[in-house]
This record gives sequence, structure tokens and C-alpha cells, in this order.
Amino acid sequence: MLDYKDIIIKHYALHMSGREIAAALGVSKSGVNEFLNAFDKCDTLHYPLPEGITNYGIAEMVYGSVKRNGTRDISFELPDFADVEAQMSHRKNMTLVFLWGRYKNRCCAEGKKFYSYRQFCDLYLHWCKENAESMHLNAVVGQKIEIDFAGKTFELINRFTGEISTIVVFVAVLPYSQYIYAEGMLSTKEAQWIEVNNHALRAFGGVTPLVVCDNCKQAVIANRDWIEPELNKDYAEWAEHNHTVILPAKVRKPRYKSSVENAVGILEKGFFHELEENQYFSLEAFNDDLWEKLSELNSGLLKGRNYSRHDRLLEERPELMPLPSTQFHYMERKTAKVSSDFHVRFDNAYYSVPKQYLHKQVLIRATSSVVKVYDQAGQPLCEWPRAHYKGQWMTDPEHLPQNFKGFSEWNSTYFIQKALTIGPNTADVIRRILTSRKYEVQTYRQCVGVLGFAKKYSKPSLEECCRQALELNKTTYTFIKNSIPAIAAELMTDADRRRINDEKNKGAYVMGSDASDLNLLLAKSQHLLEESQEGGDEE
Repeated sequence: MLDYKDIIIKHYALHMSGREIAAALGVSKSGVNEFLNAFDKCDTLHYPLPEGITNYGIAEMVYGSVKRNGTRDISFELPDFADVEAQMSHRKNMTLVFLWGRYKNRCCAEGKKFYSYRQFCDLYLHWCKENAESMHLNAVVGQKIEIDFAGKTFELINRFTGEISTIVVFVAVLPYSQYIYAEGMLSTKEAQWIEVNNHALRAFGGVTPLVVCDNCKQAVIANRDWIEPELNKDYAEWAEHNHTVILPAKVRKPRYKSSVENAVGILEKGFFHELEENQYFSLEAFNDDLWEKLSELNSGLLKGRNYSRHDRLLEERPELMPLPSTQFHYMERKTAKVSSDFHVRFDNAYYSVPKQYLHKQVLIRATSSVVKVYDQAGQPLCEWPRAHYKGQWMTDPEHLPQNFKGFSEWNSTYFIQKALTIGPNTADVIRRILTSRKYEVQTYRQCVGVLGFAKKYSKPSLEECCRQALELNKTTYTFIKNSIPAIAAELMTDADRRRINDEKNKGAYVMGSDASDLNLLLAKSQHLLEESQEGGDEE
């Protein structure tokens, strides 16, 4: 359908010709001129147009009915989408499924053809798009929660390593009260995503029938037609547990979640600038500052109003559905083997396990905040708070033997003796690494890594690298890892190069230099052809 209102305004107010209007709107000149001629002949409608009239209303008055085109079978009854929009905007918990069912029943009673639910939704979306200029989406109390990520991120500094991590801010809002909840996240994986959604529901004090989210991978796998999006399985289970429905916004259509877009804008243009000026060494400290600022924002009076977001939340909260008696938890599951340092590795962190399970398979069950370890029979062995940063060690001294010698092949004596076969500098580096952490076992993997460079490069290269590390007082695995390639390149002998090449080519078939000769290849092909022909003649 042409944008009749725009055509009338451009022609009568801006005095544009039919050709100029067609070029501006990207439509055919004949279609524009045909409508302008019909509008001139219409006795019931003139410029200026009545306030609030839609394109469908103009078509009804100019043509006597809604003008049909080849995209719709006119034998089907067209729903009253103006009424549908009014019902969706003003009635709590109203759904398109219910309105389509009422439309279908009316058509059946009157003997008229009706559209399927999918066609009904498609036509409704087209109607909304064409009448967007006259639409006003009123927020309904307790109807939905809108959620999204803020575009602005923050930095978190590791006190021990200086490594910088990114804090992403999750934002949720109740459109009716405009009450905002936000929380910083170091990981946006499913476990943390489920957890912040739980926190938002607790902050609001209830659940809404709808949760409108962005098309992030934590929530939506595919959203091709908006009508039947494919949701992330864990997020769909979260919604079912909380008796709500996930409704992803239409792709690249921010107005479908305009309240949370507005909330993100308020945060980014407001106190996010103050938070950006601070240095944070823990996620807890960041969230404490964030929630303090957010409390001030929610408690402050709205511009031009005598009430705050918190006041409206107290009004809206009784209309929310109650929270379930138990909270939904995302559970990660993994099988791991206890290493010689009496720890298992999970999500780039290390957790100690009782010594009697050394080298045995264990089961790991983890939420966003807790890591639990079980034996193969399902009996609990230990429980840990989940690590906050990459490479973190969680060690219980009760899990470790009193005397490592004879209990495990990994111990300080074992690593020092191995290092002495390379050189005194390597042995000194290993001794320093062994005493660099609170518990010795937490350094064993670094010792294995350092000693492994002797095989990868050469013993003289590792010994020289360790000498330089001692001089610079940088006796760490990371320094040696980054330094030894250049040192090895300088010290490498022809024998070392041959050894490395032999290891790379071990098990490979080495072709002669004449293997790719063109004449030789053609001769082989001719020989094979002659053999196949002789075989055919004998038969």
C-alpha cells in the first residue's frame, strides 16, 4: 500500500509534482498520479486531513474500500487491526493467539474465509509498519520485562597479574514503572545469563507474563520471522520454570524494546561516566557502586512528575505474578581427571580434590556461583565457590598429603632433579617457581611447562633463558615462554635444526625431487592406459 498521507502532504503542503513524489518515495509515478486524481474527485475527504486518520482510513474514503493488490486474496476477511492494536496496548496479558481465535470464530459464524494464525501475524506486522506514525504503544501494568546489554563496558584489573577483564552490564526494566535493574558481568555465558535474569526478577519482586529480550545468543538461536523464534534451550527452561514467555524483539527493530533502550541511554549518559573514572579490582566493588547509583536514580522524582520509579514499582508489584518457590539454576556438567597436583581444571580455574582420588575420574556440577565435585558413584567430595578469574587456584590444605614424596610422581624433589640435568640456572628458576605460591602443588603445572621447553627447543636454550630470567628477576613461566623462541633461534645448531625437522617429518613419506616431473607423470599415465587396454583385449 502506498503511503497516502505522505503523498497528500508532499503534494498539497510542499507543492511537489507526482513525478517528484514518486522519486522521493521510490514508487511508480503512475500509482502516485492515480491516487492524487482519485483524491481530487473524492467528495468526503479534503486537505488538510482529519486528525488521526490512517492510510487505511484514507483508502476507505477515497476508493470506497481498502485498495487491494496482488499480495492478498480479497476473498478472505481482513481483520480489524486497529482494534487488535487497541486490545494489545490496553488490556493486560492480551495475546495475538487469543485475538486470532476470536477473529476466526467470528468468520466461521458468518461463513467467511479467515487467515491462518501465521498470516494473521504477518498482516498485523505490515499494518503496524504502515501505521507507525499514528501508533502509540502504551505500557500496561505488570505486562512485560524488557532486557538487554548496555553498549558501554568497563575494565576490571586483576590485583595479582595486572590482567584486564571486561565488565559487561546487564539491564532490565519494567516499562510501566520504568524501574531499572542493572548488574555487571565478567562472563556472558548461559550460567551467568540465567543468574542475572534471576536477580532481576528478585529485584522487581515478581514475574511478568512476557520477557522481551534482544536477539543475543544466550537467549535466541534463530529469529528469522519473529513469529516462531528458536530459543536457547536453557533460557526456554528458565522461562517455563518461572511461568513466563520469552518474546525476542524483531531483528534490528529497537522500538520493540524501547523502554530498555531508553534505560540504557539514561545510564550511559548519566552515572556511567562517574563509574568509568574509577578503577575496579573486583566485580563486587563495581556492582556495589552500580547499585548505589541505581538506587538514587530509581528513588529520584521523574522529570515533571511528583513520583519516582520506585513509587511506580510499589504500585506495579501487586500486579506481578509471584516468584516460584525455588529458583532456577543453570547447571554445567563435566567429567575430569584429578591431576598429579591434586586439582581438577574447570573453566580455566583449578579446584583441589581429596588426595585419595588422585588420577581418578570425577564428576563436576557447576552453577554460576558454586562448583561441586562428585565421585563416579555420585557421592559429593567437595564444594567450592566458583573462581572469579582465569587461572585462579582453589586449594584446601586438607586435600593434600603431608608428604608428597612417594605419594605422587610430582613433588619438589622430582622437579629440581629434572632441572639439574639441564643446568644450575634452570634449577634455580624451578626452586623460585616452587615457592611462588601459597601451596606448592599450585606451581607443579608451571614446572612441567618450563622443563618441557628443553625438549621443544634444547637444553642449552632453556639454560640460557633461565640465566636471563634470574638476572632480570622475572622467574615466571610466562617470561620464559615468551623469551625462549628468540634465544633458541640464536643458539640453535645445525644438528638441532635437523632434529626438529626430523621430528616434524617423522612418519611422513618423503618424495624424491623428480616425483613432480611432468614428463614422468605423463609416461606413468600412458603406461596405465596401455595396461587397461591390454586387459580389455584378453577378456
